[in-house]
Amino acid sequence: MKNILEFLEATASEYPHKTAFSDGESSLSFSELLSLSRRGGTQLLRRGARRGECVVVFMKKCPATVAAFFSVIYAGCCYVPLEMGLPMHRIRRIIAKLEPRTVICDESSAEKCAELGYGDRILPAEELFSCEAGPELSAVRRKCVDIDPVYIVFTSGSTGEPKGVTACHRSLIDYASALCPVIGASPDSVFAMQVPLYVDACMKEILSAVKCGSTVFLMQQSLFTSPLNVLSFLNEHKINTVCWVASALTLVSGLGAFEEGRPEYLRTVCFGSEVFPVKQLRAWQAVCPGARFINLYGPTECTGMSFYYEVDRAFEDGEPIPVGQPFDNTDFMLLREDNSPAEEGETGEICIRGTAVTLGYYDDPQRTAAVFVQNPLNPHYPELIYRTGDLGRLNERGELVFVSRKDSQIKNMGHRIELGEIEACACMAEGVESACCLFDREKGRLRLYYMGSADEKELRGYMRSELPRHMIPAKFLRMDRLPLLPNGKIDRKALMEN
Repeated sequence: MKNILEFLEATASEYPHKTAFSDGESSLSFSELLSLSRRGGTQLLRRGARRGECVVVFMKKCPATVAAFFSVIYAGCCYVPLEMGLPMHRIRRIIAKLEPRTVICDESSAEKCAELGYGDRILPAEELFSCEAGPELSAVRRKCVDIDPVYIVFTSGSTGEPKGVTACHRSLIDYASALCPVIGASPDSVFAMQVPLYVDACMKEILSAVKCGSTVFLMQQSLFTSPLNVLSFLNEHKINTVCWVASALTLVSGLGAFEEGRPEYLRTVCFGSEVFPVKQLRAWQAVCPGARFINLYGPTECTGMSFYYEVDRAFEDGEPIPVGQPFDNTDFMLLREDNSPAEEGETGEICIRGTAVTLGYYDDPQRTAAVFVQNPLNPHYPELIYRTGDLGRLNERGELVFVSRKDSQIKNMGHRIELGEIEACACMAEGVESACCLFDREKGRLRLYYMGSADEKELRGYMRSELPRHMIPAKFLRMDRLPLLPNGKIDRKALMEN
């Protein structure tokens, strides 16, 4: 196998009329998904799409968006998912960096895309699927190889400049082949997708569907304003498998929802992206006594999740839940600062090797070279590993345990956030000369310090228009000047003590 489209084609042949994706309002069976994808791929080729080029898919979270993804793949291109929930300044930077010739839009994004000056590049979703599949698809397919890119997912950058992680067919094929047996994905699996489609985490559900014939219900973020609504959704659609960020699970269990209801059908609960408090794990175990609980860990740069641990014992309060062992065909090492291997039980940087390692950052050789590096333990031939920036250690059972991040990166609701991106946004506001964002870990709050004439209320309003809610600082503090270190950098420690 060299192309993930083979998963879709085989499953559509075996389960043509089975629901693949649904958002409660619209649904696509596997045969409908295949048909739309082939039609969309043909349309892109007839509009001049070239093999390997980037096509932006700027659509809301719905089944048609998944069909647009596969349309791009059928055209031999790689898709770049965007959604209105992303910060507008990030959308501008992503599109400016890519300079795509085609931006697929729907009614949720077309007007905004036109306002941003990309009207001549817009391909409406209804037009994407308007022609019949043609022979062009076969010609493209013959030239495809397994290291061709499938998607580019942009994550935050330390300087505020988004980084485009580029994943290929081989990485996704191996990821699906390893992930699905671990989580027990099958034709009987019914997933509830909690994450947006513009993050790589959605591939857990997408790959489970197209490889195993599972059904996926797409959840809207608004559901999570009410934990009881979340439970109702799970039970209404008889959801038996979830792969959610830990904070989404905590939102449900921590706000007392289980006092009034419980998920009736859950048999597999996967969590990841953040540390899952043992107290909340116990709460979910109590209402789902027969379910499997699996901790998943891995960076976007390694095609999503790379490690797993199925909970097989009780944990004390404060005891870390292991991230366990790597998926099949994935390996790791713990390295000290001097690149020597960490001793047993010693903390080191988690570095990953294998086909999970992606192609690097799109059009960004400098930052790619900084973390996609030659394996320092192998001087004999080229072998790239990915330095995650995460610190870990092996416990007495030989299980990998996440310890902390090396840098200032934080995670919230499954979103990986760089403080530099918030600072970059603030500095774009009128009247802001310089800005520094800090995370108060004790209180779990973001604080923004800035220098300039901008009014605090106006600055907050501006940032609310540019950033999602989870990136808005809780406190804004205007200063006459920001303290500096001797090297000219902002003295973040002094600010934190302010």
